[in-house]
Amino acid sequence: MILVIAGTSDARELAIEIDKQGYQLITSVVTENAAKSLTEARLPVRVGRLAAIDMVDFIKEHQITLIVDASHPFAEEASRNAIEAAERSDTPYIRYERKEITSYDAIVTKVASYEEAADVASNHQGVVMLTTGSKTLPTFAQKLVGLEGVRFLARMLPRKDNLELCEQLGIEQKNIIAIQGPFSKELNKALYRQYGVTLMITKESGKVGSVDEKVEAARELGIPIVMIQRPRIGYGNVYSDIPQVVEQIKKIKKV
Repeated sequence: MILVIAGTSDARELAIEIDKQGYQLITSVVTENAAKSLTEARLPVRVGRLAAIDMVDFIKEHQITLIVDASHPFAEEASRNAIEAAERSDTPYIRYERKEITSYDAIVTKVASYEEAADVASNHQGVVMLTTGSKTLPTFAQKLVGLEGVRFLARMLPRKDNLELCEQLGIEQKNIIAIQGPFSKELNKALYRQYGVTLMITKESGKVGSVDEKVEAARELGIPIVMIQRPRIGYGNVYSDIPQVVEQIKKIKKV
């Protein structure tokens, strides 16, 4: 049995391909919403977070012989837990991660953390749009909400808990953009123009994560970008396309 840590559209594609190759698998996601696309593809899914020790128990219970970590590039905790569980249970581990985009120009300021991004934004006068999701919102709100000369916009999924979080952090309704992607370049441009954005904050989630559309839209409008780079984790075996992962699975399963 193969455990596929999923939750993204490309992880779904990978799980479907593994299934097509005739391997037994079970996928693991954090939310019910992420599970929907997998159940629609008739793939077995477990929902909820797994700490490393819980994952070890899950591996034993379900006789997992291989972990394929296809979690989001910024799901650092999930990957670290999977690596630790693999080591504790002596289970082979493969990391699938969408390709990183490196060809950005001078309009992009790269930073190593959300805290650094918030510091950079706090030195900017104008309209700052955050597009990194609600999980990181407190870090930016602490620095930017109420800051003189800055209008802070939070773009996030239209969920009740997100709106409640904005209220707790003092973000006014007029500064909340509750919308679900994917976003085309033209839609990004329209939003930037509508709100008069002068700085956009994003993270390097890769092409599948629609970063290109955000960046190209900002570039065409001359809007500076703060980009948070991916966490650096010692994954070991890392592959960036589905055929490579399938080939590696075949090699492991022959052993």
